[in-house]
Amino acid sequence: MIAALASGALVGLSLGLIGGGGSVLAVPLLVYVVGVPAPHIAIGTSALAVAVNAAAGLAGHARAGTVKWPCALVFAASGLVGAAAGSTLGKAIDGDRLLALFGVIMIVVGIAMLRRPEGRDDANVHLDSASARRLLPRLLITGFGVGLLSGFFGIGGGFLIVPGLIAATAMPMLNAVGSSLVAVTTFGLTTASNYALSGLVDWVLAAEFIAGGIAGGILGTWAAGRMGNGRTGAGKRALTRVFSAVVICVGLYVVARGAAAFV
Repeated sequence: MIAALASGALVGLSLGLIGGGGSVLAVPLLVYVVGVPAPHIAIGTSALAVAVNAAAGLAGHARAGTVKWPCALVFAASGLVGAAAGSTLGKAIDGDRLLALFGVIMIVVGIAMLRRPEGRDDANVHLDSASARRLLPRLLITGFGVGLLSGFFGIGGGFLIVPGLIAATAMPMLNAVGSSLVAVTTFGLTTASNYALSGLVDWVLAAEFIAGGIAGGILGTWAAGRMGNGRTGAGKRALTRVFSAVVICVGLYVVARGAAAFV
């Protein structure tokens, strides 16, 4: 229980702080720290816990006014379809192999975050009748693609949603973090429901994980507001670099542990 609470707090902190990293951290933590023996149960349980923790973080960001609701809702609706299809495919693949593939994705995303260009933010971007022709196709296509990957790997998808929203709309990082939690919640609940129907959710463990995550999420949301509203870009980039390093290191560990499944 202590391991589940501490792991949940770390995941909640990540979600509130950068809008992602929930299941990137949750699945390995559940398997290798908490000790969940079956990868598919870890995936289903983490999807539920991450969705609830993301909803708690979203409430904090909404109060702070960092959520661009029209963009976030379109992205989430498109991703919902992809998440449903992806989670169905994911259940059909061997759990150990799924974890190994998950680790590869973590490494790729960590490197991509480090290489993200700066200085292209549009703080005033919003989806309306005037901008729909330009923004709507980008949001729909990117949302579906991210949702598909989210469901396939059993992840909330925030580490893909944040760069996806930025790529589609050029919104600032802080707005992408807040807006991403709409889709993280939606994708996570979709994936968790699919896994729950197959009996692949540990409800007691999920409750413990959620309790720790809510506490971590409060701290993470507060820190995101402090850093995102900073006057210099150095503080904003520091978190991205640290998180990217963590994601890459954990990805390498997961790949190493799951490589035997391909032998």
